[in-house]
Order: sequence, then structure tokens, then C-alpha cells
Amino acid sequence: RHATGRWICKDMKRIRHVDRKGNNRVSEVKNMKADVAKLLVQLRKLRALDDYTNDTLQPLSQVAKEAEIPNLHPQLRQRQVLKGHVGKIYAMSWTEDAKSSLLVSACRGDGSLALWDAVEGKMTEQIQLISPYVMTCAFSPSARIIASGGFDQTVTLHERPHRGNRISRPTGMEGRSSLALSSTPSGKPAAELALHDGYISCCKFIDESHVLTSSGDATCILWDLNKLTSDTHFIGHKSDVMSVSVMRDSGLFVSGSSDARCNLWDYRQKRALVISFPGHESDVNSVAFFPDGNSFVSASDDSTCRHFDLRTFRQLQLYARSEITCGITSVAFSYSGKHIFAGYDNFSCYTWDTAHGTMTQRLNGHSARVSCLGVHPSGYAMCSGGWDSMLRIWAS
Repeated sequence: RHATGRWICKDMKRIRHVDRKGNNRVSEVKNMKADVAKLLVQLRKLRALDDYTNDTLQPLSQVAKEAEIPNLHPQLRQRQVLKGHVGKIYAMSWTEDAKSSLLVSACRGDGSLALWDAVEGKMTEQIQLISPYVMTCAFSPSARIIASGGFDQTVTLHERPHRGNRISRPTGMEGRSSLALSSTPSGKPAAELALHDGYISCCKFIDESHVLTSSGDATCILWDLNKLTSDTHFIGHKSDVMSVSVMRDSGLFVSGSSDARCNLWDYRQKRALVISFPGHESDVNSVAFFPDGNSFVSASDDSTCRHFDLRTFRQLQLYARSEITCGITSVAFSYSGKHIFAGYDNFSCYTWDTAHGTMTQRLNGHSARVSCLGVHPSGYAMCSGGWDSMLRIWAS
């Protein structure tokens, strides 16, 4: 009947039990860490990361040869020349409507955005920007909003002007989206987003209410256009971020940077750096997703394009030739993914066979650096823009 003594004994047993359980947990954690280390070693061997930078290994072309995939040569010809800009063209973008022939271009020389009918070969509208130092432009999915940015470190949003107007006249936003864009005087942007500490190098719409931007401050920002505020900051690069490409179905985007790396991000999560892809030896100027979203291609000042696979974290293919020693400014896949189009500093565009890694056609026509290119959403045409103030439409 020593109640106090019995309770003390029970407490001591309880303490010993907790201590024994804690020791077991510590040992379990140690064992799990050891297992993870072993798995990382095995994964490194499977991915052959020691040979990651060995460009003689071309897994995709080897599979293409074994499967006897035909090496097709496209026969693209220049179908239209779009004239009207005065100065260097830095960017262009098609609308997402496969039935439309509308595209927008950004010219640093005359400080404007121009809307073009690619079939008629005419400039239909023009938006004069407050800052002439523009570097990028993009349509929203509905083509109702046009985003642009440049050396003023500001993302500007314009309502698409009505046919016949030479400057934008934001008079309120119609449609499903409830963008908080206000009516402004003629020629003024409907909204401005300013949080970057460097130039705006690229912008891509996620949807009608969200736009993603990359900057010379080594970051990317996802903007909420309903609130006109930043939603997420993506920090992970060590130098200027030059380009982004979005895959909406998976919630991922890839960025290319002057730190010679490509980073994969999940824009649905905060600070969501998924993985980083090494391989290039100089600035990565452009990136583009493969149509199925499982891989992407990058273009660099090291005169190469590289094809990376997201599932295996491997370089699938290198696209280069010894006689090509200039930088590559822009890159895009064909509609099917069979071909890669790339714009070069030597005034030319090249097409590459994605699977075989061979150059299939050289497109000549520009008299200065090819600064941008894009494939029409239907896949029937490709547009290239250059520092010769011209946009050229190529089709078979």
C-alpha cells in the first residue's frame, strides 16, 4: 500500500519506455539516411552523371538509328516579309488561336509594339511605348492583353487596340477575366508591374490572370493580374535569367540563365526549384518545352542547342556543327516536335532533326542578327525577327 512508491515506479518505467522509443527513432533516422545515400549512388550510376558532360554520348540519336526513324528534311521557303519597324526587333509572339494569323513584335529602335496580319503581310496596329528599350512581348491566351518589358525594369500591360488605331486605348477590360486594369489616357499602359531590380528579358502568360517574367536580377516572378501584385518570386539562378518556357498542363516552367544553367520550377508552389540542368558552357539565351512537356531544348552563346529530359535528368541530344561558331539567340520546336528551329547571330535560322541531331535546312534572308522566332500554333508557319528591322514568315 505504498501508493507514492508505486506511482514513482510507474513513472520511471514510463520514462525508460520513452527513452528507449527515442533511441529507436534516432537509429531509424540514421538507417534511413544511409539508405538514401545508397540510393543516390545508384541513381547517379543509372543517370551516368559522371558522363553527363560527355557530348559524344547521344542517347536520342542512337535510339533513332536503332528504331530506323526516317530523317526528314523540311522544305521551308520565305512566304512573307513584314516591314514597318524602324530599328532592331527584339521579340515576337503569335496568338494562341490556331485560326488566327495575328502576331505581335517588339522593336527597340522605334520603341513600339506592332500587331501584324502574317497572311496579308501588313501592320494592323501599333502601340507606342513609354520606354523605348523593350526586350520582350507576349499575348494573353485570349489575345486581349499584351505584356511587354525591357530595360525600364517594368512589365507593362496594354489592352489590344481596336483595328485601325495606331496606339492603344485602354477603355476597360471585357471578357471573363476580372483584371484590375484601369482606363488610362490614350497611349498609356493599362497597368504597370514594377518589382524587378533588373531588365525584363522574357514574359509568358500562364493564363488570363497570371503572367511569368524573367529578369536580369537573376529572378523570375509570377504576377497576379487580378490584384496587380507579385504572387511568387523564384530565386535560384546566379546570374541574369534570359528566357522562360511554360508547360501549363504540368504546372512547370523552365528558365535559362547567363549562369549557363537551365532550372526547372513548379509555379504552383512557393520557392519550388525542382532541379537544375548543367551542360552549357556559356549564357543560355532561350528555352522551349517539347510539345508533350517531358523534355525541353535550350540555346546558348556556346553555339549549341541541347535537349534535356525531365524524367531522367539527362541530356538527350546535342545540336551543333564545327563550322557554326556564333551564338544562338532563340529556339522553338515544330508543332510535332520532329524539328527544332534556332536563330543565330550569323543572320541565319537553322532547322535540326530532333531525333537524329542533324542539321536539315539553313534559312537565309535576314541581313543582321536573328533575335527571335516562333512557330504558329497550327504548326504551318514559322516567323523569325532580326536586327534588320524585318519579320519573315517561313512555310513549306
